[in-house]
Amino acid sequence: MSGNSVRNEAPRIYHERQRLELCAVHALNNVLQERIFTQEAADEICKRLAPDARWNPHRSFLGTGNYDVNVIMAALQSVGLEAIWWDKRRPLEQLSLAGVLGFIVNVPSNVCLGFLSFPVRRRHWIAVRQLDGVYYNLDSKLKAPGPIGSESDLRVFLQDVLAQGPCELLLVVPHESSEAGNWLNAVRYNATDGHTLCSKAE
Repeated sequence: MSGNSVRNEAPRIYHERQRLELCAVHALNNVLQERIFTQEAADEICKRLAPDARWNPHRSFLGTGNYDVNVIMAALQSVGLEAIWWDKRRPLEQLSLAGVLGFIVNVPSNVCLGFLSFPVRRRHWIAVRQLDGVYYNLDSKLKAPGPIGSESDLRVFLQDVLAQGPCELLLVVPHESSEAGNWLNAVRYNATDGHTLCSKAE
């Protein structure tokens, strides 16, 4: 097992720690709870996405990672999953957790080099997933998985994250759930006036 991953007892949680700018790779593996993707695999996806590009737009030109959302979406599709962008105008009550494997969230984060933190903000990918009935924050910058709690605690956590500003939420769902729309419940949201409407599930 890599020295950058830790397994904790009761429950056993796979948690990769941050290395270079590989947060997208760590978030993928953390949400899937196993080491499926590597930097080499992510670089190969970048090449497939932009085969003729002199400077690949989907990663850092320094070769340290910093992969964009297109790499994450392609990686998930390769294992039969889909990344669904969550419209922040929707209330989180409209989210059907039963149809969601986990979450990958893009948040602003300070740039760190060793023990030094610089006043520069970069984009950072984190994973959230339920294990044994408890939701965990599997951010690779944490020393250990951070317990979030129940479904209601998760909605509060996600609301707080999205309220920070330029954050994006991706739902990780099976391909069949993506097509069926199982990640949405029967509550509809009217984006024009901000009202929540109840209707039959489609």
